[in-house]
Amino acid sequence: MALSCAQIRRFAFLNIAIAQLTVAVPRMGAADEGIVANDKPIVALRFSAEIDEARVLMIDLVKKTQSPGLTIAVIVDGSLVWSEAYGVSDLDKATPTTRETGFKIASVSKLITVAVLAKLYEAGKIDLDAPLGTYVSSYPDLERHITARLLSGHLAGIRHYNGFAETVSRQHCNRMEEALTVFQKDPLLHDPGSKYSYSSFGYVLLSAGLEGAAEKPFEALVEELVVMPLKLVHTQMNPPKDHPLVSQTAEYWMNGQNRVVPNLVTDLSCRLAAGGAASTAEDLVRFAAAHVGGRYLKPGTVEMLFTSQKLPDGKETGVGIGWRISRDEIGRKFVHHGGTGGGRAFVLLYPSEDVAIALCSNLGNAAFAEKEAQAIATPFLDSSR
Repeated sequence: MALSCAQIRRFAFLNIAIAQLTVAVPRMGAADEGIVANDKPIVALRFSAEIDEARVLMIDLVKKTQSPGLTIAVIVDGSLVWSEAYGVSDLDKATPTTRETGFKIASVSKLITVAVLAKLYEAGKIDLDAPLGTYVSSYPDLERHITARLLSGHLAGIRHYNGFAETVSRQHCNRMEEALTVFQKDPLLHDPGSKYSYSSFGYVLLSAGLEGAAEKPFEALVEELVVMPLKLVHTQMNPPKDHPLVSQTAEYWMNGQNRVVPNLVTDLSCRLAAGGAASTAEDLVRFAAAHVGGRYLKPGTVEMLFTSQKLPDGKETGVGIGWRISRDEIGRKFVHHGGTGGGRAFVLLYPSEDVAIALCSNLGNAAFAEKEAQAIATPFLDSSR
C-alpha cells in the first residue's frame, strides 16, 4: 500500500522519537561561560570524547558569530551521532532554538535542486548536455547551447542578481518559467562553458528545465524525489511565515555597525531552486550523508556530482554538479556548500570517511564556512579512520 506524504512524515517523526531514547544528554561545564545546549541534544556515547572536543569549537562559534540561534548535526557511518541547538530562534520572544527549529538555508537549496536533477537524470528524463530550450518552451534559444550540466556548475554565462532590488525581491511566481522574465533577454556574460560565473539565476533557469522535463511543478519534484525518499520531515520549499517549520524563527543580519538587526523580508517563490528552502541541521546532514554508499543515488551519479567541471583550457573550476569540491590539509577529499540570506547554512561531507556535518543559523551572514565545519569534523574524522 502506498503511503501519503503526511503518513511518511508521521512515521518518520515516530522513528526519530524512538531513536532519541538511546542517547544521552551531555554535561555542560563552567568553561562554557553560560552558553549551553537547549532542548534534548543527541549524543552517541561512543563519540562522547569527540563531541566534547567539537562542542568547545561550537561554543566558540556561537560567541564569535554572535548568532542568536545556531544548530549543529553530525553523521558518522550513516548514523546521527550528535545534534545540538544553541541560543534563541527569536530575540524578542526569547524562544529557545531546538533541534527542530527550521532556518532558511539560502544557497544550500541549490544542492536540493541538484538532487532533483540527478534523480531525473537517473530516470532518463533529462539529458545533462541537451540545450535547455529542449525542456523550456519560453527559452527557445537553442544555438547558445546552455545545458543543465553548465547551469549546475555556474558555467552557462547567466548573470547573477543585479543590485539590491533583485536580491531582496517581492516578485511572486507560481511556476519557475514565470521567473525567467527578469533575466532571459539579457546578454550572456560569456560563451557557455568558457568561464565560471556564479549565478543563482542560472539555477532558476535550471529549475524551469526540470519542470519541463518532468512535466511537474518544481516544488512537487522536490517533495517526490528528495523530501519523501530521504524522510526530510523538516524541509520545505518556501514555507509561509506561519508554517510550523519557521513560525518560531526570526531572521537576522549583522549590519555594518556590528549589530544584529532584523533581516529584510524577501519573497523566495521565484528563486526556489537557488535559495528558497528551509530546513534543519538534522535534515541537512541526513541529506548530505545520503550521498554515500548508494543510499540515495547510484555511485556513478554521485561520482559525477563530486567531480569538478573544467574550462576549455583544462583548468578545474572546483565545482562539480552543484557541489563544491576541496581537499583538506592532509589530502582528504570533501564536498560542501553554503548559503547566506534569510538564514545561514553550511553542509560538508567527507565521502570516503562517511562523515557529514551541517550548521544552521538565523543570522543570515553568520561568519562560518568550510574552515569552521572542517574543524568541527576533525575529531570525528580521526575516530573514523
